[in-house]
Amino acid sequence: MRAVSIQKFGDPSGLAVIDAPEPKPAAGQVLVEVEAIGVGGVDAVVRRGTLGSYGFREGLVPGSEVAGRVVAVGEGVDAAWIGRVVWAFTGVGGAYAEYAVADAFTALPEGLSPVDAVTLGGAGPVAHFALAHGHFAPGESLLVRGAAGSLGIMAVQLAAATAGRIAVTTSSPARGERLRELGATEVLDRSAAAADEFDVILDIVAGPGLPSFLDKLADNGRLVAVGVVGGYPPEDFGMRLLASFQRSRSFATFSLNTVPESARHTVREAQFPAAVRGELRPVVHGILPLTKAAEAHRRMDEGEVFGRFVLTPQ
Repeated sequence: MRAVSIQKFGDPSGLAVIDAPEPKPAAGQVLVEVEAIGVGGVDAVVRRGTLGSYGFREGLVPGSEVAGRVVAVGEGVDAAWIGRVVWAFTGVGGAYAEYAVADAFTALPEGLSPVDAVTLGGAGPVAHFALAHGHFAPGESLLVRGAAGSLGIMAVQLAAATAGRIAVTTSSPARGERLRELGATEVLDRSAAAADEFDVILDIVAGPGLPSFLDKLADNGRLVAVGVVGGYPPEDFGMRLLASFQRSRSFATFSLNTVPESARHTVREAQFPAAVRGELRPVVHGILPLTKAAEAHRRMDEGEVFGRFVLTPQ
């Protein structure tokens, strides 16, 4: 089968199309004939080698979520799954391929396309649980830093249901208007220099600018880092919190890895029908063939993507 692997960490030129053996489902897994592959910010982080300390190696087939038809099941999985169209989580890699195995999967409701499923299936639960991790409550103010990706877009839509103040940072007025259409009430430039304070900040970017956003927390404010697409923050970033000790500000990280799969599945089963009803909007920037994975990554690196790129094997 065709797949894409990271031949060399760094820029997108390190991605290459390869011939790989078709995987076989182990116990508890399904084999999916892939129809759509989600391309996320974490894929770019892995490709750059930023998370090399987590055990990623060159040669890895990246990607973590696919949608398609189940064509085989492993021991312990009901054979009735064969033929069903599912969203599936492949783990630390394996998604950029024509076939993928997964042990976490959710059936797609009628009316939800595989393309929309991989735009929502990972980002939606992350946004849901990240807001909960920050103890975001109705009526509180929220800033989403780096809101133009699928995760930020889903966080804006979920928070908009509270009818509170929802600010976003973005790089252009055009993107800002699109985010307003999705529920944002305030659009700021990337530095948010003119902004006042917020109860909760979801930071998808991190990088060297993270400490200045700690300064934008209100009393008892919480900043939750849910991504490092901009790289790691300075090692002494915590000193900004200590400098405002009497204001009881706090910092946390959040990874969906700490949420039981059963809880993720429950949220996904609620969000998929919500998308069919039009209550949540998966935003697809574009659809490219699997062989153009490097182009999708290049365009992500250039900062021109609003929503998510999706790859298809055909």
